[in-house]
Amino acid sequence: MRMMLTGAGAVGECILKVLKKRDPKGEWLEYVLITDYSKERAKEVLEHMEHWPGADAEKKRERPDIGTEAKDGRKAVIYEAARVDAHEKPELIRLIKEYRIDFVVDAASPFVSNYIFDAACEAGASYVNLGTWSVPREHPEFGTGFEGSYTEPMTKYNFDRHEQWREKGLTACICLGIDPGVVNVFAKYAAEYLFDELLEVHVKDGGNLQAPDAGKDTVRFGFNVWTVLDEVMNPNAEWSEEEGFRIEDAFAGEEEFRMPDPFGVNRLVKVEHEEVVTMPRYLRKYGLKKASFKIALDDNLLTALKVINALGLRSTHPVEVDGVRVIPRDVVAACAPQPKDIGNEMTGGMCVGVHCIGKKDGKRKECFIYQPFDNEESMKVWGMQAVVAQTGFGAALGIELLGKGIWKASGVFSPEYFPSKPYMDLMKEAGLEYRIEER
Repeated sequence: MRMMLTGAGAVGECILKVLKKRDPKGEWLEYVLITDYSKERAKEVLEHMEHWPGADAEKKRERPDIGTEAKDGRKAVIYEAARVDAHEKPELIRLIKEYRIDFVVDAASPFVSNYIFDAACEAGASYVNLGTWSVPREHPEFGTGFEGSYTEPMTKYNFDRHEQWREKGLTACICLGIDPGVVNVFAKYAAEYLFDELLEVHVKDGGNLQAPDAGKDTVRFGFNVWTVLDEVMNPNAEWSEEEGFRIEDAFAGEEEFRMPDPFGVNRLVKVEHEEVVTMPRYLRKYGLKKASFKIALDDNLLTALKVINALGLRSTHPVEVDGVRVIPRDVVAACAPQPKDIGNEMTGGMCVGVHCIGKKDGKRKECFIYQPFDNEESMKVWGMQAVVAQTGFGAALGIELLGKGIWKASGVFSPEYFPSKPYMDLMKEAGLEYRIEER
């Protein structure tokens, strides 16, 4: 497989580290072109990969046409760096064709995902992303259905192009990270192996990750700033068979949920997330009647997001400042602490899972399938904080299944479409722990 990574942020770097550790000799991954809007950042990730101790592949800088033989006769993975503006679809297509890329990994900001998605299809490459782009109305009308709150709901752009991808014999797997991603696989596994009828799936994203300065005025996004501003502040959705999609304003649905030890009780709120769209699409045949997503957000971040929203600083419409046109959200994203630069000082970890409710042998059954991820261990093994590494690890395992042809289909899909057991088995093999707690 010849792969192009678009978006060399912390998650993109983690994906490459996991893939290199999983396939150090290039048995199925031959070549990686690392691209980013900042060529300096792409080169930085390239340097990290060349000195990454997680694998023993030969370090090569030249660009081969076929591959370079390692000392044991196997091909080593080749890495290169290039700059690309992902708004420029023709440039993306040019790179894909010039470097003979057959698989594109989109780890860029969501607002360019549609350009990358289309470029991959037009250039004849399969594709993975970690989430999709959505466009809320400026003055949303909350209630039933996306129409009053969104001009482009999450995942619609991608699924609407399923036939186009199918006719070309290409695979697009959207929403492949931790959540969405691993949790989608958990839900499919529950439907296939744990329940006779899976009636409800509720994604819970929390943990006990803390910084030593917690309680002060420090604001930590922990993930791509653009993504956080969208997911949290956009109208959120939950789904039921009876009502369809119910859309509410930010911070709706607050609840306290008991995470497994040592994570304790988490205060969760609803945010916009793709699982509430993809799970009904693929799991209704197993009996699914309800789906929701909730996440834990610390008080400092919640306060900051409310202020940013009130001041109009999450806007994507340019404003003029002393003769210079700037996008307010770009300013926030540039000034906020970057996820790749934080982590060493954090303690605790992440706990992300699915609360499943249904029937087994005629009786009510309830369980929580979750993936714990310790920050100290993450920093030691991957050199990055838990939120980032957990996402990248989840994506990398799905990419491996697609790259090896274990997951295969032509069209546009999310992880629930594919058989769950190969992924769950790979989690055990790769050391991405998961647990099942009966409730």
